[in-house]
Amino acid sequence: MQDDEPLEEWARRRAERQAASKGRLRAVPLGGGPHRGAHVDPDVPRAIEEWTGTEWVVVGLVENLAAAKALLYPPPPVQEKPAEWDRPATGKGRGRHRKLSPAEERDQ
Repeated sequence: MQDDEPLEEWARRRAERQAASKGRLRAVPLGGGPHRGAHVDPDVPRAIEEWTGTEWVVVGLVENLAAAKALLYPPPPVQEKPAEWDRPATGKGRGRHRKLSPAEERDQ
């Protein structure tokens, strides 16, 4: 069984993956010791790094975890609700799907 793919196919897929990941940002704590979970030292300054496709490059510094989260995960843009369209007025009566008002229920 031969699962080898042509080198050109592999290179094309690799280039697509690298292009898709370029510009990705991450926050690295500048505290002493090994890198641990982001929640461990929330008040330690963070270096903001950007992936170039081959390496991480420092593009900025922020003062703490909250500032890093605000930069890495900005709030989504607010979507305006469309104006409500003019609905035709419903006529009087008790249509098949129309719910009775409390006053109509008392009258029955």
